[in-house]
Amino acid sequence: MEKRLTVVFVAAEGVPYSKTGGLADVIGVLPGAIAAQGHDVRLFLPYYAETRRKAIEVKETGVGVAVPVRGWPVQGTLLQTQTPAGVTVYFIRKDEYYDRDGLYRTVDGDYSDNAERFMFFCRAVAEALEALHLRPDVVHCHDWQTGLVPALVRHCKPGDFLARVATAFTVHNLAYQGVFWHHDMPMTGLPWSAFTPEGLEFFGKINLLKAGMVYADVVSTVSRKYSKEIQTPEFDCGLDGVLRARRNDVFGILNGADYTEWDPATDTLIAANYSRNDMAGKTRCRADLLKTYGLDVPDDVPILGMVPRLTDQKGLDIVSEALEEIIRLGTCFVLVGAGEKKYHDLLKALAKRHPDRVGVQLNFDNVVAHKIEAGADMYLMPSRFEPCGLNQMYSLKYGTVPIVRATGGLDDTITNFDPIAGTGNGFKFAAYSSRALLGSVREAVRVFRNRRLWSRVVANGMACDFSWDVSARRYVGLYRTAIERHAHRIEK
Repeated sequence: MEKRLTVVFVAAEGVPYSKTGGLADVIGVLPGAIAAQGHDVRLFLPYYAETRRKAIEVKETGVGVAVPVRGWPVQGTLLQTQTPAGVTVYFIRKDEYYDRDGLYRTVDGDYSDNAERFMFFCRAVAEALEALHLRPDVVHCHDWQTGLVPALVRHCKPGDFLARVATAFTVHNLAYQGVFWHHDMPMTGLPWSAFTPEGLEFFGKINLLKAGMVYADVVSTVSRKYSKEIQTPEFDCGLDGVLRARRNDVFGILNGADYTEWDPATDTLIAANYSRNDMAGKTRCRADLLKTYGLDVPDDVPILGMVPRLTDQKGLDIVSEALEEIIRLGTCFVLVGAGEKKYHDLLKALAKRHPDRVGVQLNFDNVVAHKIEAGADMYLMPSRFEPCGLNQMYSLKYGTVPIVRATGGLDDTITNFDPIAGTGNGFKFAAYSSRALLGSVREAVRVFRNRRLWSRVVANGMACDFSWDVSARRYVGLYRTAIERHAHRIEK
């Protein structure tokens, strides 16, 4: 029998305590999925104002941390709670840093002290582990906000409390790197010898994502395809040297979907429940979605839905170029989401020109997001790049056929429908262009109008299983690899 592991997760956000994006969804589920396989799992998060407002029951641990910042010790405290999945959650509390309306930024931009906030967080986690006498087998860190932790562990001296702890670092999005000026180096707690191109130096600045990638025993990304893409000039975001040096240590593990929240058979936010074996409820969900947006279209008009951040990364530039043609194909388009002002303005104008075929809600609304997944016929996800993506997985479960660009996790999860063989679960295109997107939409609309073929592609998608159980087993394998590599390194 393989050894039961003690795993510590370190992340900047996690559902249900705090969230800005998909990272929080992963942290909300993956630790519990690892625990369900018999391992001891703990999670460290900052204690944000958002967390406090949720009135989650937490208790004082009696443990304090003191981290030297800018020449004097900064005091923090450790709070604790427990998830229903049996994961112990520790919160690093320092109101000066985390008791703010936003996690990382305001509408005007990033907080100017983000370097200090998250360097403190990483160092406080290391202090807390020792204070708790908690020496895990592996610490699993996520994104730039936690990238300092593997560096701190790597610079431990023999005999230090964390010296024999393995580290894994997951890159959820290589584009966000945590780059700060070199004068912040003393706050890292690392020697200046680490400020080199082989360490965390990046064009004369500190790069915390690079720190995690350089110093962790293993590095993972959130899909197989993305792990390969980031090793190419198009997607390497300036970190080509690091990725080449660590190419044998980079792994791709696809995120899972949280089917406890995203399952049309049990979803409490939609008009009617349904399943692959009884689709009657989807018709009611379609009618409810149209009512939500004040639209009235015949049954033979396919509804295309989107729940994106309104940014270029999510393909809004090519969507905006193609939308008029998409509407002319005889479709209806609905969207809920927020982002860049230029897309707010464009979508408002489109809805004004086509009030009978276009509905937009320009703020994120989780209830409406569920209604779109359940009520739409097709889901557009034409991302410029997409490390993993979750909405295409949700869409498959809801019988809402994805139309995606073949990048990252979208390419890993969606296979083109073949009307002759009856195989495939969606439609995808390769070139990042409005023309390529329009071609896939045109093919999807053609198949939609053949009810036999459409029923086949819907059924194929609903039969897919992207549950976290499969991914969790792969992460446990990754942890064992990290432990082996760490032991080999310190024994050399």
